Amino acid sequence: MPQTADFILERLRAWGIGRIFGYPGDGINSLLGALNRADGDPELIQTRHEEMAAFMATAQAKFTGTLSCCMATSGGGTIHLLNGLYDAKLDHQPVVAIIGQQKRIALGSAYQQEIDPNTLYKDVSEFVQTCMHPAQARQLIDRACKVALTNNTVATVIVPEDVAMEEAVPSPPRSHGAVYTSVGWTKPRMIPPEEELDKAAEVLNEGERVAILVGQGAARATDQVAEVAELLGAGVAKTSLGREVLPDDLPYVTGPVGLLGSTSSHAMMMEADTLFMIGTSFPYTEWLPVEGQCRGVEIDVDGRMIGVRYPMDAHLIGDSKDTLTELIPLLRRKQDRSWRERIEREVSEWWQVLDDRAHDTADPLNPELVTQELSKRLPDESIITTDAGSVANWWSRHLKLRTGMKASLSGNLATMGPGTPYAISAKFAYPDRPVIALVGDGVFQMNGMLELITIKRYLDRLSRSSLIFCVFNNQDLNQVTWEQRAMAGEPKFPGSQDIPDVPYAEWAKLLGFTGIHCDDPGRIGQAWDEALAAKGPVVLEVVVDAEVPPIPPHIKSTQAKKTAQALRQGDPEAWGVAIKGAKQKMHEFTESVKKKTPGS
Repeated sequence: MPQTADFILERLRAWGIGRIFGYPGDGINSLLGALNRADGDPELIQTRHEEMAAFMATAQAKFTGTLSCCMATSGGGTIHLLNGLYDAKLDHQPVVAIIGQQKRIALGSAYQQEIDPNTLYKDVSEFVQTCMHPAQARQLIDRACKVALTNNTVATVIVPEDVAMEEAVPSPPRSHGAVYTSVGWTKPRMIPPEEELDKAAEVLNEGERVAILVGQGAARATDQVAEVAELLGAGVAKTSLGREVLPDDLPYVTGPVGLLGSTSSHAMMMEADTLFMIGTSFPYTEWLPVEGQCRGVEIDVDGRMIGVRYPMDAHLIGDSKDTLTELIPLLRRKQDRSWRERIEREVSEWWQVLDDRAHDTADPLNPELVTQELSKRLPDESIITTDAGSVANWWSRHLKLRTGMKASLSGNLATMGPGTPYAISAKFAYPDRPVIALVGDGVFQMNGMLELITIKRYLDRLSRSSLIFCVFNNQDLNQVTWEQRAMAGEPKFPGSQDIPDVPYAEWAKLLGFTGIHCDDPGRIGQAWDEALAAKGPVVLEVVVDAEVPPIPPHIKSTQAKKTAQALRQGDPEAWGVAIKGAKQKMHEFTESVKKKTPGS
């Protein structure tokens, strides 16, 4: 007879879950047996660590827009999932976690591996329940899936070992207290009331200098965002999670915003008289217009987050695509295009600044040049992931994404670790699309190197097109080093920041993959060509200069003072940092002078 474990998998399959990311353990023995009997539907993708399983589930939800699932054993396995699940929660992705638990008879006895996952998961999971009876499994799986999809969040079902082993009860007995649930969910059409749409249209129509900021909530509204930008003569800045909303080759797309941002986005925000935020809750308000500078309109599907970053005049609670569809007929095309033309000049100058910066000399490789050379070569339909660290700056700024490309990172959690598992998950979801991960050496040492073993296990499925891991080797936990200088006024502390030099390309070869080592600026283009032409997975190790600063588009006075303080206090890289940082800002100054000089 089928066990409850078999029924749980059958119910997950009915919800469209065909892949579960996880790692085995005796607390889920019955579920593993059921997976064996399921004959690959759903299939188990065995990661090297439960945290990586949760990251992969998050990435699948991000890149496919569908419900995803991860699984872990009781005790330590349950704990290991948490970081990846927080990534899903904070970036609003629907993930169901199935976790094991000791037998019911042992609970409360301080049994081995006994923890309290109900309490532990209360913050990360909007729905967390323990299956105490086989007849309860149906409604718990159904509710978990509905909650995850409705609220774009994490939902968890805890399955004690003895319940999983019991005979399945597909339908509970018809008695008081029994609940009968069904598989099924549809995305609602959410639009604000007409009076709020009219108010928003009035604000946007009256604005003379409209700045649009989009996030991942606008991902389904590409055409509508483009139409609104054209009608309003606006520029469009993108958060890191909103990178794929509009392609970067549109002349009015100002690129990233914030510390990882562009001078064109910063100029637009500082000079706008109207701010239109679509599908984003970008938290760094110091990079938004000054309070009182702008009138504001915001679209957000979550009413709890509307108008919490900038004071808004119109609060449009609804789906971005549906709301924009209703709003567009109310907007008037602006005849004066001088604001749009100004933005397009700023964007053109920014791309030139990036190219100039990338070709500054460095020791040995300029990390900006590495990303710039990739941008020229990005294959159609590429999926590009990255990780926390200074590499995220180059990923945000230098990659010129085109229509059809996907890109993501850990946005709100900004945790180390997702870049490599995100890429692997993307490859499972889209085996024929090129996938490229840009990761730092610190995070690659943390978990990326071992996760390449997962690729080795599933090599036959992950080798149909490019799968490249570009490791930026600077032997420094670089972003934190810069944060120590700019935020704390502290010099680099080698005891915490220096990391061992590891032969990453050789590690790839040891696994049977292609390994390419590059420390020559004259050869980086060729190295990318080799990586993109290779059959099977590739590790491209680039030896880059840790002293090239990820300078923001506008240096705040406090950051400048603290950085100078840190360099004066005996920072081991003070001279190189000062010279290379000055070079970067000089490129911005040069372009600014050209702009003001007639005939230049």
